[in-house]
Amino acid sequence: MGCASSLPDRTQGPGLLNNSDSSGALDPKNLKVKLVLLGDSGVGKSCIVLRFVRGQFDPSSKVTVGASFLSQTIALQDSTTVKFEIWDTAGQERYAALAPLYYRGAAIAVVVYDITNPDSFNKAQYWVKELQKHGSPDIVMALVGNKADLHEKREIQVQEGIDYAEKNGMFFIETSAKTADNINQLFEEIAKRLPRPSTSS
Repeated sequence: MGCASSLPDRTQGPGLLNNSDSSGALDPKNLKVKLVLLGDSGVGKSCIVLRFVRGQFDPSSKVTVGASFLSQTIALQDSTTVKFEIWDTAGQERYAALAPLYYRGAAIAVVVYDITNPDSFNKAQYWVKELQKHGSPDIVMALVGNKADLHEKREIQVQEGIDYAEKNGMFFIETSAKTADNINQLFEEIAKRLPRPSTSS
């Protein structure tokens, strides 16, 4: 299950990557960055995006096919604005070969797993290794344990996520797209970790 049915599908497909400037604007106070979500099917990637961009949660929606694209801008306390160009990828195995088309050139990768599903945590570790091999060398990576509202069904302990993230230089957070817990904090923390372009004096 995903939360993709409300996402616009008119921009689906990797070809549109060439139409956007994902390298980030030169103005250090107005950044534009490409963000890609990776993770197993059903972990809630689309739900996280939909909650962040539209404040909505749709548990009955369909899985993402290929990838979906949305954008959202946030303002940080230091008056920096960050526009996220968000690519939400499909988690099904048959789409795995397409993933490099989406994370190529990404400034941020958010790797999501379901805290109730050990297989999804293993798949998250696979994506981290792929990003380390093929992603941008200065990519900002976040590890997200989603579905924190299902704590009574938890299979992955918080410390496991923290330890893996620390070992791989990632930011870690647990979220719930259903309750909106930590969704905005996830994107704010990512934005704070972005490298700022230097300004010439």
